[in-house]
Amino acid sequence: MSVLNLPDIATQVTQTSLPLDWVGMCNIALPVLFADRTLRASADAGVSLDDGNSRGIHMSRLYLALEVFEHQPLTPMLFQQVLDEFLQSHAGLSAGAYLNLRFDLMLKRPALISPLAGWKAYPVTVAAQLKDEMFHVELKVEVDYSSTCPCSAALARQLIQQQFLTDFGNRSLSHEAVLSWLGSAQGVVATPHSQRSVALLQVRLGHGVNELPIVALIDEAETALGTAVQTAVKRADEQAFALANGQNLMFCEDAARRLHLALQRLSWLSGFDLRVEHAESLHAHDAVAASQWHW
Repeated sequence: MSVLNLPDIATQVTQTSLPLDWVGMCNIALPVLFADRTLRASADAGVSLDDGNSRGIHMSRLYLALEVFEHQPLTPMLFQQVLDEFLQSHAGLSAGAYLNLRFDLMLKRPALISPLAGWKAYPVTVAAQLKDEMFHVELKVEVDYSSTCPCSAALARQLIQQQFLTDFGNRSLSHEAVLSWLGSAQGVVATPHSQRSVALLQVRLGHGVNELPIVALIDEAETALGTAVQTAVKRADEQAFALANGQNLMFCEDAARRLHLALQRLSWLSGFDLRVEHAESLHAHDAVAASQWHW
């Protein structure tokens, strides 16, 4: 039985000679290895189509090149290796290769006081590009935190002061009476409003960085903000979280400045873009601030 010579339509010359910036596939299901664990990832893989006369690219070659992620841990070198293979398999067609991997990184985080701990999922994207022999990798992470409005805190304190004058203005003070008043709903008549907030960080790794410092980036952001959201807690942890919020009052501008200064100190990155979003509990809209820095 003879083997048919199957047609390859992609090699046909197009009637319209026009190069394309990016051609490939999105949302490819893919297992990847990171931190000794297999994670479920979604990949976008593509190349430029610089030969405007070519009908298309060989997408199956890109797909097959991704198999290596199932067996080797994620590193910048591995991304460069895969992008090199993208270009070698499209010699004469493409000068640029691109790859994005998206996954949730699960980290077990301890409670603030108690011995409890729980898991948090951090959305991560690793974006790599090889074009004109220039290679770079960018990390994108999302970090949730709590933000307490400084203005709301000041207004609440003023109302508490006014209530104190109302309740004690014509009375002699005693330690016991004031302590009881401070611990009552009658005394603390107002509380500041807080909201869950998110920091969206995008950093470019410097040349020569041989690992993906995703956990280090998350840790730096949470330390700078001081109010990372919690998982499993007891009342002592909840009280400690309330204290952390009270000691880290933040407008979105404050949060963006904290993160900017923290990221700028990291020697392994060459630039970043950041954006913070505070999902207002007072307003029906969000408060947003952004900043960037590049060498």
